[in-house]
Amino acid sequence: MLNFLKGSATAMITPFTKDGVNYDAFARMIEYQIENGTDALVVLGTTGEPATMTEEERDAVIRFTVDKVAGRVKVIIGSGSNCTAHAVETSVKAEKLGADGLLVVTPYYNKTSQRGLVAMYTEIADSVNIPLILYNVPSRTGMNIEPATYAALADHPNIVGIKEASGNFSKIAETMALVGDKLDLYSGNDDQIAPMLALGGKGVISVLSNVLPAETSRMCHAFFEGNTRECTELQYKYLPLTNALFSDVNPIPVKEAMAMLGYCANEMRKPLFPMEEGKKNHLREELIKAGLAVK
Repeated sequence: MLNFLKGSATAMITPFTKDGVNYDAFARMIEYQIENGTDALVVLGTTGEPATMTEEERDAVIRFTVDKVAGRVKVIIGSGSNCTAHAVETSVKAEKLGADGLLVVTPYYNKTSQRGLVAMYTEIADSVNIPLILYNVPSRTGMNIEPATYAALADHPNIVGIKEASGNFSKIAETMALVGDKLDLYSGNDDQIAPMLALGGKGVISVLSNVLPAETSRMCHAFFEGNTRECTELQYKYLPLTNALFSDVNPIPVKEAMAMLGYCANEMRKPLFPMEEGKKNHLREELIKAGLAVK
């Protein structure tokens, strides 16, 4: 099922109030994304802070997103866990609630072997009838999906893609040489969109596109149209803002940025903690330089 997604998918923040989810703010953000050409929404991924949400909150966010989007773009739900049984349960529920696809991170803390990864992902993929994108982010999980492991999973009909945030281009090139005709590749790092596309990538699952959805999508589609110069120029142009959005632990800066743009309160759940004043001021400067109206 290649080409399940082509372009930019926004790794959505979850706007909170003191007591729960701010659905009015979330609705505004969804419309902002769709109106500005985002190709898909990724909800309850790392950027959405699902680890600090209750099961009821997560289910409600999925229902709300599916209803609000109403088929206009794909809705991809983060359903990974360090417990395989819980990941299966969450994935099955997301499908029932209307998700178009799933983003499934490797287990964290209780890390497994490469054989364990194959068993885990196979069990999750067997439990649903919608596409899975495998998510490799060693900086958060402490483990890497090896090229041979991707190859072992590539023939499963429900496993369609890879979100690669390892930054290891040698390993990624090796992976694409093995499975590039079977699995689609997506950049998991906003500062590496252009080089990942050059390795055969089909797009990005992006934090940057929370604030610049049109520009992030255009970066991808310019490349697909053969305009690699425009793609790389956009990568360079927004690199300072990208760096500012990762000057603290994600999603702390992007949530601050969305608050500065007036979409939500800068409300996050502990252990996340607000940015230092100097980093906050720098982020504000970069948002303004990018042409955004900061409140």
